[in-house]
Amino acid sequence: MADRLSHPIHSVAVGRGDGDARRIVFLHGLFGRGKNFTRIAAGLEPDAQSLLVDLPNHGQSGWTEHIDYREIADDVAAHLREDFAANGPVDVVGHSMGGKVAMVLALRHPDLVRRLVVIDISPVEAVRARGEFQHLLDSLATVDLDAIERRTDAGKQLREPIPDDTVRGFLLQNLKREDDGFRWEPNLHLLRAELETVMGFPDMSGASYRGPVLWIAGERSGYVTRDDEPAMRALFPRTVRMTVHGAGHWVHAEKPEEVIAALRSFLLAG
Repeated sequence: MADRLSHPIHSVAVGRGDGDARRIVFLHGLFGRGKNFTRIAAGLEPDAQSLLVDLPNHGQSGWTEHIDYREIADDVAAHLREDFAANGPVDVVGHSMGGKVAMVLALRHPDLVRRLVVIDISPVEAVRARGEFQHLLDSLATVDLDAIERRTDAGKQLREPIPDDTVRGFLLQNLKREDDGFRWEPNLHLLRAELETVMGFPDMSGASYRGPVLWIAGERSGYVTRDDEPAMRALFPRTVRMTVHGAGHWVHAEKPEEVIAALRSFLLAG
């Protein structure tokens, strides 16, 4: 029996789990949750069963006292060994922060990962993103939760600091109504306090994952650059890189059909 998780992880299985269906695990990015990949998972049916995971400090998963990608990866590994990957390795897809967890998971638990897909992130410090996410975290912290009666009230408070309707709507999905009012599901205090760690990547020197890796970048995003390739290929020597034209950082949300096609080709064709 797997060791007890130090921080309970919530996940939902989508699609059939019998026969020859592939098993694919999806790990979301900062401010996200497993259900962000619902459309992608549906597009892979009936050939795959997907597990949509809420990472620690997000969604319905537990909060932690600090952030360490190695610990998060170990917790995800333990969660997978209990059920979804109990009978053998699975495919793992991770976006942004979830891509970092996916990479560390493959490096520390290679027996669990058949194939790896990393979406719009590199195994380096995301210097370009720190200011953007610091602004978003600071903006969410300004919302007066005691003064709102509905989610749209919070949207009005965020309209000036976050003018992009799509980004603001995505963030507001994290606002949960409870009997005594609203609360943010993500652990905003911890994410703000340890943003440097979230934006970074742990030292994995000497580690290597020898399985196939698909590295997807958004054309309009700056999270994957040529300068990142040596670090990526040192850890993942069997990496194939592709760029989704017209996509920014949230590649799977902006270009779902292209991502579904890429996953079908890489994960389901072989």
